[in-house]
Amino acid sequence: MWALDLGTTNTLLARWDQSSDRPSLLEMPDIARRSLKTDAGDPSRAVPSALHILAEPSWWARLGTSGLLSRHLFLGKLALIGREALELNPLRPRSNFVPTFKRYLSRSPLAAVARAGARSYTAREAAYLFMRELLAHARRASGERIRDLVVTAPVDSYESYRAEVAAICRRLGVRRVRFLDEPVAAALGYGIGLTRQRHALVVDFGAGTLHMALLRLQPGDALSGRAQVLAKASRDAGGNLVDRWLLDEFCRRLHFDPTTQPEDEDRLWAALMLAEACRIKEAIYFDERATFEFLPPESVRRLDERVRGQATPLELDRAALAGLLEEKGLYETLRQCLDETLQQARASGLSESDIDDVLMVGGSTLLPGVYAIFEQRFGRARVRAWQPFEAVVYGAAVFAADRVHPSDFLVHDYALLTYDLKSKEPEYSIIVPRGTTFPTRPDHWKRSLVPTCALGEPERVFKLVICEIGTGQSGGLFWDADGRVRRIGATGSERVIVKLNESNPALGRLDPPHSPRDSSPRLQVGFGVNAERWLCASVHDLQTGKQLMRDEPVVRLL
Repeated sequence: MWALDLGTTNTLLARWDQSSDRPSLLEMPDIARRSLKTDAGDPSRAVPSALHILAEPSWWARLGTSGLLSRHLFLGKLALIGREALELNPLRPRSNFVPTFKRYLSRSPLAAVARAGARSYTAREAAYLFMRELLAHARRASGERIRDLVVTAPVDSYESYRAEVAAICRRLGVRRVRFLDEPVAAALGYGIGLTRQRHALVVDFGAGTLHMALLRLQPGDALSGRAQVLAKASRDAGGNLVDRWLLDEFCRRLHFDPTTQPEDEDRLWAALMLAEACRIKEAIYFDERATFEFLPPESVRRLDERVRGQATPLELDRAALAGLLEEKGLYETLRQCLDETLQQARASGLSESDIDDVLMVGGSTLLPGVYAIFEQRFGRARVRAWQPFEAVVYGAAVFAADRVHPSDFLVHDYALLTYDLKSKEPEYSIIVPRGTTFPTRPDHWKRSLVPTCALGEPERVFKLVICEIGTGQSGGLFWDADGRVRRIGATGSERVIVKLNESNPALGRLDPPHSPRDSSPRLQVGFGVNAERWLCASVHDLQTGKQLMRDEPVVRLL
C-alpha cells in the first residue's frame, strides 16, 4: 500500500508503516535533492522530477523493456533521475535531459520533450522512464516491489492525465492504481477527519507557481478521493523567482554584472550562484541568517578589494529577506490571489468565516512573512502548516491503507501555565494531550485549584493562561508566537510554547476576593473540547456556590 505524489518539480513516495501506525516517507538519498536529512519539513528528501535519458542503454536494460519482463523485473537502467539527472546537466542542458514532464502528460503526451542519439522521446515515454527508474530505486531502498499504489492528482487535471499515469503503472507491474485529489490528500495528511462537510482553503506555494483552491469536502470524499472546487486562483510566483531575486541582490552588493563576462564563464557562475541563492533562502526558513559562500572568480572582483586582500562577506538575515520580498511585491501577490479566491467564494454564498481549515502545501509557504498573512486573516487555529512537503503524500498513504480517521484529533499538546511557589519557575500542566479526539466530555480535565494571589494581594479575578506546546512527536515544524517556523527535534526534548490567551486570561471574578492566607481549594475547574475545536471551561466557586462559567469557549485548538 504505497502512495506517490508525482509533482511538476519534486516527487515523493510514502507507505503506511504498520509498526508506528503512521505514514512513512521512503528515503532515497542517491536521487534525492541533496544530502539526506531525516527531519520533517526538509526539502532535500524530495526527488526532483527530472530525468536524463541514456542514449545507449545496455542490452540487458533494453531486454527489460519487453512487456512480460517489465512487469516483474527492473533490468539495467534506461535513464538517470532526480539529483543524478540534475548533476549531469548543471550548465547547458543536453538534448536528452527532461527537466519536467508532468504538465505535458494530460495536454500533449505525444509532444517531443527530448532526443537521445537518433531517437526522440515523447512526454509519455519520458514519464514512463522516470516512473520505471523511480520504482526501481524504491525496490532497492525498501526491498519491496510496488503493486498497490495511490497517485495524487491536481483537482483540475484532465481524465486523460489519470489514464496516462494508470497505463504507465500497469506497464510497470502495478496491479492496483487509485487516484486521490491533492487537496483531499492534504486534508488527510494534516489529520482532518472527513466526518462532516467542511470547507478547506488549500494554499499550494511551491517552486514555480502559487495556486489557491477553496474546496467543499464531504464525508464521502474520503472514499471517492474527489472534492468539489468552489473557487480558485493562481499566480506565476514561487521559490524559483525568489532565487533569482536573491541572485540579483547579491550581484548588486558585489557590484558585479554577470552579463559582461564571457558566455561560458557567465553561465557557470550564474548557475552556481543561483544554486547558492536557493540554499540561502532555504537556510533562512529556520535560521536567523545565512552567509553567501560562493563568490565570483577573483578576476571579476573589484580592484580595491584585491589590493586589500579583503573578501566581501555576504550575509542575509530574515528581516532582509522579508524586506526584499515586500519590495518585489510577493506579499501583495499573495493577498491579491487570496482576495480573488474569496471573491469567487462569496459569489457562491461563502464567507471567510465559513472556511474551516487553511492547508499550507509547498516549500515557499516557509518563506518569512507568508504564514503570518494567513494567520492574521484566519487565526492560528485554522492554519495547518507543519508539513508542507509531506502532507499530500502522507494523506495518500492514509488513503492507501484505508486508515482514514473516523473523527478529528488534536495535533498539539495544550497546557495550563502555572508557577512554582518556591522557585517561581513556569510549569505546564497538560490538560488536553495531542492525539485527543473531539468532541470530548465537558469535564475531560477537572481539578480543584487555589488562586495564585500574585504579589501577595487578594485575588479578585481568576486567571489561567492556556498554552499550545509543540514537540518532536507532534510534528517536525511548529510556528512560534512571532510567526516564525521552528524545526523541532524528533526526540521531543525541545519544546516550543505559545501562549494563546495571554491578553485575556480571565475566567471569572471572585466575590469575595480570595485571601493569600487561604490555601484551601477555592475553585473547581473543568475543561473539554467541543465539536468546533473550542476549549470550553466550566468554573465553580466552592466558597460561594456560584457558577462563574459553564462550558464557555476560551480558545480554539489546532
